[in-house]
Amino acid sequence: MNKEIVLQIKDICKSFPGVKALDGACLNAYKGRVMALMGENGAGKSTLMKIMTGIYSKDSGTVFYHGHEVTFKGTKDSQEAGIAIIHQELNLIQHMSITENIFLGRELTNSFGKIDWTLMHREARSILDLLNIEDSEKTLIKDLTIGKMQMVEIAKALSQNAKLIVMDEPTDALTDKETESLFKVIKELTSEGKSIIYISHRLKEIPAICDDITVLRDGKFISEAEVKDIDENYIIEKMVGRTLSEQFPNVSVTPGAEVLKVENLCGKYVKDASFTLKKGEILGIAGLMGAGRSELVKTIYGYYKKSSGKVFIEGQEVSIDSPESGVNHGIAYVSEDRKGDGLVLGLSVKENMTLSSLKFFSSRLGLNKNAENKSVDEYIEKFGVKTPSPNQIIKNLSGGNQQKVAIAKALLTNPKILILDEPTRGVDVGAKKEIYDVINELKKKGLSIIMISSEMPEVMGLSDRIMVIHEHKISGTLSKDEFTQEKIMRYAVGVE
Repeated sequence: MNKEIVLQIKDICKSFPGVKALDGACLNAYKGRVMALMGENGAGKSTLMKIMTGIYSKDSGTVFYHGHEVTFKGTKDSQEAGIAIIHQELNLIQHMSITENIFLGRELTNSFGKIDWTLMHREARSILDLLNIEDSEKTLIKDLTIGKMQMVEIAKALSQNAKLIVMDEPTDALTDKETESLFKVIKELTSEGKSIIYISHRLKEIPAICDDITVLRDGKFISEAEVKDIDENYIIEKMVGRTLSEQFPNVSVTPGAEVLKVENLCGKYVKDASFTLKKGEILGIAGLMGAGRSELVKTIYGYYKKSSGKVFIEGQEVSIDSPESGVNHGIAYVSEDRKGDGLVLGLSVKENMTLSSLKFFSSRLGLNKNAENKSVDEYIEKFGVKTPSPNQIIKNLSGGNQQKVAIAKALLTNPKILILDEPTRGVDVGAKKEIYDVINELKKKGLSIIMISSEMPEVMGLSDRIMVIHEHKISGTLSKDEFTQEKIMRYAVGVE
């Protein structure tokens, strides 16, 4: 098949202090086709896109666009050339409307040079309809869910009428319905001859939406292939440089004494929840988006107030009315939104890791920095955190390494119960395996773990029991020998 090259990136190199992010990276994008750009977190995918669109400058290499060598000076340059990028990190103004965000810096004006709000609202409505977003174009961003915010980012890119669109983990926070709408839009765009570069860690999406695939590893170009000619094993092997023969190693631990008991817990987002958790046990929580999984654990943790019911820890009834109280009672919570709730991106690895546990390193004489440094070094080594230094700013780490730091931060509070909310969201397949190993090690040491996951193989692979939530109620609990995707889904949709 003769494919027309729209974009050709050749032998790009880029270094940051202490890190060689790209080392001979290459990528092609073809007219009317979707190119998947795959690689572990830290492989250089986002860095390569930022160089291509002019956000970063390259150290060496060349970029050709429609046959001409280009060096964009910034996103304005690349946008004017017909390139749009949808970043993984949301870049929206919370107190502005959907319309204002879509056209920010590109406001439409009338013949008198004044902003034409009627036209902008009409154009915004047209794009929102294309994406099946029912919210009013005048809705403020702060009133949207994370998934809807991501769809607004996509709407921004579509409004530019770009010829080449880069989508960096676009479905990470989307529901299945929103993802389906996005895939329809992508197919429409490619049918019009537009080109897509699609970055995703979700392997199942690749055959569903992509035509070609490029794999990077450690900043290097590894391979390019047509999706129809390869399978999932090929992608994994190219991404991590090895086969992942056992993604979910089965660690058998005999659960110990009961650590947590919840009786008839009710609250704004919880309806009559009762369950137990034992020492050395992983209790998985499954359910559809919006079912109330996170809200249940956040009510136990003290983020949301309970209206009735009881919580017992090691046989003693406790009153937890704030996250601080939750930590003081031995509960640690690792948020699904590590960048929004879990980590302070402008602080270092060390500062983030010890943020919730400074009292353990404090005395009358002040902070014991030697003890703090020792603990941080131990966790960096134990978890295999890839960082040039504990003083590295955490936003410069890959998603998988950020997640390891978030888990270490929780563990430094010395919890009895660890709650992991979507522990591998936004994490690539290689780093997932490393996080699974960490979780299993904690289980072997007797830690009691509650794990929320939207990925069925993950929750089935790691859990000893699975509790399914439907419309803010526990609809069923399954033991390991009862796990099937069908049973979990039946409980998730409320079918007995």
